[in-house]
Amino acid sequence: MTKYKMNNTVRSSSEVTLTSYMTGSTDSTNKNQDGQFDTNQNDNVITEANRNLEGKRCHVCPNSCEFVNQTDKLAASLVKQETDKFGLNELKVEGLDKNVCLCEKYNGGCKLCPRPSLAPTLTLNLDGKASCLACHKSTCASVYTTSNGPYNGDLPIKDTGSNSSSGWRRDAARRARACCSTKTLKRRLPILEWLPKYSLSNGLSDVIAGITVGLTVIPQAIAYAGVAGLPPQYGLYSSFMACFVYTVFGSVKDSAIGPTAIAAILTRENLHGLGPEFAVLLAFLSGCVELLMGILQLGFLIDFISGPVSVGFTSAAAIIIATTQVKDILGLSFPGGKFLQVWTGMYEHIGETRLWDTVLGISCIIVLLLLRKVKDIIVSPKVDAESGAMEGGGSRLRRSVANGLWFLSTTRNILVVLVCAALAYYFDTQRKAPFVLTGEVKPGLPEVSLPPFSATVGNHTYTFSEMASTLGSAIFVVPLLSILENIALAKVFSEGKYVDATQEMVALGVCNMAGALVHSMPVSGALSRGAVNHASGVATTAGGLYTGALVLLSLQYFTPYFYYIPKASLAAVIIAAVVFMMELHVFKPIWRTKKLDIIPAVVTFATCLMLRLELGIVIGIAVNLVFLLYASARPSVKVSTAVSPDGVEHVVAVVDRSLSFPSAEFVRRALRKAAQRHAHGAPLVLDATHVQAADFTAAKGIKALIDDFHQQGQPIIFYNVKPSIAEVFRGVRPREFLHCSCRPELDRLLLEASARSRRPPPPNIC
Repeated sequence: MTKYKMNNTVRSSSEVTLTSYMTGSTDSTNKNQDGQFDTNQNDNVITEANRNLEGKRCHVCPNSCEFVNQTDKLAASLVKQETDKFGLNELKVEGLDKNVCLCEKYNGGCKLCPRPSLAPTLTLNLDGKASCLACHKSTCASVYTTSNGPYNGDLPIKDTGSNSSSGWRRDAARRARACCSTKTLKRRLPILEWLPKYSLSNGLSDVIAGITVGLTVIPQAIAYAGVAGLPPQYGLYSSFMACFVYTVFGSVKDSAIGPTAIAAILTRENLHGLGPEFAVLLAFLSGCVELLMGILQLGFLIDFISGPVSVGFTSAAAIIIATTQVKDILGLSFPGGKFLQVWTGMYEHIGETRLWDTVLGISCIIVLLLLRKVKDIIVSPKVDAESGAMEGGGSRLRRSVANGLWFLSTTRNILVVLVCAALAYYFDTQRKAPFVLTGEVKPGLPEVSLPPFSATVGNHTYTFSEMASTLGSAIFVVPLLSILENIALAKVFSEGKYVDATQEMVALGVCNMAGALVHSMPVSGALSRGAVNHASGVATTAGGLYTGALVLLSLQYFTPYFYYIPKASLAAVIIAAVVFMMELHVFKPIWRTKKLDIIPAVVTFATCLMLRLELGIVIGIAVNLVFLLYASARPSVKVSTAVSPDGVEHVVAVVDRSLSFPSAEFVRRALRKAAQRHAHGAPLVLDATHVQAADFTAAKGIKALIDDFHQQGQPIIFYNVKPSIAEVFRGVRPREFLHCSCRPELDRLLLEASARSRRPPPPNIC
């Protein structure tokens, strides 16, 4: 049930409730004893007319509701108490902006019967509805008489007394109660929602999924630490605390929080080789920014990253990550992590390529790509040759083989890394070292401590302000892109369900802040691990508990064996994962749909490759904003001629969007040219149906336009102007502002304008 409150403090006890029901509902609580829907269970004196739309007509405007006529599935009513007059202008929707008039929001009509836009020919179709008296005091409309009593369209009188002064206190108290409600608590702590319903089958599913994801994340974490330019143990430090925290705060069961390729490469580009302390501080500050964005509900900022910009950034990041791993495939060692630096370094050191590292790395990439496709093998059931029927037990065997192939494909990373480590260990026992190894990984669990707010690098001690200044824009870019990556993952596996972006920001922020206490680098949800989690049948976010526990076991007991992992095998794991992040195939549909969108995609892709990732995405967003600003500065003005029922020929101009300062002068020139190009001296009717907003500069332009038409003796009439916009236009005090909101009034104004234009000019008296 959606509640609306009367915008009249004198009637503070009045309340209007608008409820819609689908016919055929079996909910008995919504029906009265006569079997009809009751829109207010607490009101015992509601008339029969207030329970349904009698004759399928609206209770506010005297028109039939087209929606009801077409579907016959809606029963709605406006129910009031202690008042005999009301209109939609008095309805204020909770949650909308202050002083939003429903008549304006629904284009000057009832919510169920909105008044349509005026066609360029000024011919109203059958869906046309009369204007609302409350918003448009037109002489062509009459007083509405409804079952709730007559309403004459007068605006409600605002009370400026004590009731108004205490309104903010009541609003603050209401918001405080809402923040402390059980519903809000469950939304901000999703574990309270699913834990009471947790079952044994859910637990088994989470155990299987958690262990499977853990086997995937361990080799990836070690490899991503190398991508970030950190010691390998920092990848494992980043892979357990976030899993535990997300179990409590996470709202997407398939999201596996941990180190990702994009977060790792962004960390590398902003560390400047200054050490792990800067990475840990970046994780903490990123968490603070993400938590603040969640509290302030700033998720709309992600909407400024369009699809083409995201494609260009992701593809460039994948190429850069793969490029940084090529040198490990070849067994080369030289400084530099940027795209051009790596290729220049490989050109200079190509003679130092190690044969067996190259062979091992290329072989691992091929094996990983083949194992990736193993899960897609269709296992045919065993069929009896005579009867043609499937033999008994064939179905179970088929499922077992299919599950085995899926598990082999899912655990391909850990299997390849273990085989390569065993091979390296064998050669080590033979006193041979054909591969470059990972080296010593610090054993044991990390210490729990506050993030480093100072760091000593060489002979210089960095203060917190110096560290933050060194990280620079990464403090805002890393959390923004981490949120984008995590929400994109959530939407992929949400199966059409609503994704609470605010809660995901809060969860990701707490994960990074808590992870910084155990020396974690920035983390987010990885799409590859999310796919493994989803395919493993995870039931709740509790799967992260088993993933984190497996990582802790590996830190405590298996770190000595990580010494023998060849770097070429880890590089192969990264390349085989990021090669599918390159979305170059998306450029073709972009070209087919809107060729102009190729520009921000290509600009983002090129600048990310040649300059820096964060700079590239900022430039891509800037290019998109330039396109948006250009579109707002050049609205479409469609012009045609029409003849009124009284035979008055006139020009109709329709502006398709809001008027703002970039478009003010353009619209003024377009309308002047339109009036001159068509019937000279004929009245101009400006249809403002699509004009939803206007500013001071636009109002000044409209005033100048009225002056221009007045000087040349040509009338200009504004049609369907919203009341709020009309007030903006009146604020600059134009010479004459003619406007109307219904066809009869427009015909009358056109007739008067035609009569004035035919009137002979006054004699010139010397």
